[in-house]
Amino acid sequence: MYPTFYKLPMRGLIGLVLVLSTASVLAQAVYRQVDKNGKVTFSDQPPVVTNAPTGGPQPASANAPANSGLPYELRQVAQRYPVTLYSGEGCGPCNEARTLLTTRGIPFEERTIKSNEDVDALQRLSGQNALPLLTVGSQQLKGFSDVEWSRYLDAAGYPKSNSLPAGYRPPAARPLVAQQAPAAAAPRATDTPLQPPNPAPAPPSNAPGPNNPAGIKF
Repeated sequence: MYPTFYKLPMRGLIGLVLVLSTASVLAQAVYRQVDKNGKVTFSDQPPVVTNAPTGGPQPASANAPANSGLPYELRQVAQRYPVTLYSGEGCGPCNEARTLLTTRGIPFEERTIKSNEDVDALQRLSGQNALPLLTVGSQQLKGFSDVEWSRYLDAAGYPKSNSLPAGYRPPAARPLVAQQAPAAAAPRATDTPLQPPNPAPAPPSNAPGPNNPAGIKF
């Protein structure tokens, strides 16, 4: 089985097309490697054994989903290699991808691609405008393949069967680009109540006027 993609246009989300992409042979083993700085990578090539010490585990990602309440071992894996699914509406492969993660009990965060800003951000992130996209730690898996995705999840240390607590609820899906609330418009000049002009003071009763040209006092 080859990875399946849900193609998005460069701008806008109209005319989505389902395409297939050729991938490398999926039967190869995946090796997890940690360098001296603690950076973890996955490769189909076995690691070269050296005397250099390896670094410690990666710090938890700021985008990792809330893992409180998870079993200890699963929580440790989720903190080292957080899983994020990038999906879109009407995307069949995205639904299959979500089902795989949910059935296997993988704690993951989901980011949705809806607006033009989301499409642009996805292009910058992955170099393409197709869905689904899965990240496992720093690794990107483009297009859905249950075999390939399972291999990477195995290599990261995720359990093969669901071990989530009965009451676990995944975080709600969020847009890739956060939408900011529009700023309140400044009041227009017409919105300011108009104050009536101060009336001219009445002339003193003894001042000359049309009705009293001589300024007669009473």
